[in-house]
Amino acid sequence: MASNSKMVSVFIICMAFLSTKALSQCEDDTNNPCNNKSKAMNLKIIGIATILVTSIIGVSLPLITRSIPALSPDRSLFVIVKAFASGIILATGFMHVLPDSFDMLRSSCLADNPWHKFPFTGFVAMLSAIFTLIVDSMATSMYTSKNNAISAEDGDMVVRDQEMAAANGSGGMHFHGHHHGPSPQKGAIGQQLLRYRVVAMVLELGIVVHSVVIGLGVGASNDVCTIKPLVAALCFHQMFEGMGLGGCILQAEYKTMKKAVMVFFFSITTPFGIALGIGLSKTYKENSPSALITVGLLNASSAGLLIYMALVDLLAADFMGPKLQGSIKLQIKSYAAVLLGAGGMSLMAKWA
Repeated sequence: MASNSKMVSVFIICMAFLSTKALSQCEDDTNNPCNNKSKAMNLKIIGIATILVTSIIGVSLPLITRSIPALSPDRSLFVIVKAFASGIILATGFMHVLPDSFDMLRSSCLADNPWHKFPFTGFVAMLSAIFTLIVDSMATSMYTSKNNAISAEDGDMVVRDQEMAAANGSGGMHFHGHHHGPSPQKGAIGQQLLRYRVVAMVLELGIVVHSVVIGLGVGASNDVCTIKPLVAALCFHQMFEGMGLGGCILQAEYKTMKKAVMVFFFSITTPFGIALGIGLSKTYKENSPSALITVGLLNASSAGLLIYMALVDLLAADFMGPKLQGSIKLQIKSYAAVLLGAGGMSLMAKWA
């Protein structure tokens, strides 16, 4: 009996020791041999510059190459490149952002109740996908209503001009003139173009959120062994994710100023996140419960948004569209591009 009580006591002492050790690891990572603040700072500065440049190149490439006939939105090569970039966005959601959220919200640094007893990552990702559907649908409806109102006003103006011309006794001449002048569609935007614009804006929102979160983690870390491969992976990631977003911006046919604003925000978000992480590195501890919960929930919401956008608004919209439905050969090439993009990004998860 005494021996059993001694074994129980030893077990309790061991568990207490392990718990204390785990909690200390949650708050302090100074024992990590890879921690080097000065080297990490140099890598972060290099990372800010390289990620900024690759982001600008990636998102601007589709906009710059629009003058090349082979890369115009109505050509097959553009469809294949967009499918490749869509595969990268899909893999970003499934293979990078979602697993990170699972790891954070299942961390031993968090209390068992409720974080280990309920799948918050899946729940938040699901809600995020539903919310994205709501925003996608309502934004399209609002744009369509506004567009129809503009079209109706233009139509009324044409009818009034024709009636005035007829009343003045020279209807034939004026009717002919107005027929080739203002049309009922002046100022109106096509339904497909509306969809492209909504998709571009919602996709940019999702990418901006998760880019800031990723940058924050890099900026707050002093782990040289982690930062080196992560910066390389982020350059690849930003380049091709930017190509996907740039293709959507190109199809949306925005004015030059709006294109420039969207390019700017995409390009600056990850470097801004890194700079923010550097500024908060003294107070932000990536293993603290508050940081794990905040970043974990943001990652889950970003994952839901990116997965929805990649599957519904990018891949399904293109593969069910008339261009790909009219060519089995182009479909096969596009499927191969999706698998190549998703596969390449999945391999990057090993280093990221």
